Amino acid sequence: MSAGHTAVTDQVSDPGATEAVEDELVALEPCGLPEHPDCGIRDVLDRLGDTWSVLAVVELSSGTRRSSELKRALHGVSQRMLTLTLRRLERDGLVLRTVYPTVPATVTYELTDRGRSLTPLVQQLADWSLRHRAAIAESRREYDRATTASDRA
Repeated sequence: MSAGHTAVTDQVSDPGATEAVEDELVALEPCGLPEHPDCGIRDVLDRLGDTWSVLAVVELSSGTRRSSELKRALHGVSQRMLTLTLRRLERDGLVLRTVYPTVPATVTYELTDRGRSLTPLVQQLADWSLRHRAAIAESRREYDRATTASDRA
């Protein structure tokens, strides 16, 4: 058991500390109060709304990958951001990390069943993006022209 786990366990077993621990847990909750109806949705969307998470899921949907393969496939991602993204996806139960006892160690990543259940939704989002990217680009140009013109007036 880690020192952090022991400290939390000791605090909870102390009746006087229970209220302080509960207050701390509420503060750690991503939306403040765990009973808030948007809490679970916001928490999950915060993860899935992350550009690198979506792209990592897309890349892993075609099979198991090593970190170096993912880095090459995800153009523009830094090693640090890739590592953070994969850790978060692993923590959420979407990605499985496997370490093989080789020298140097070989590490692979693959989607879990939960992660694979996400791929059709991500694919729909990717398809929608491809279908509408030209129209969105045109809307942006029109907006920028109108905004620039009104800023000059």
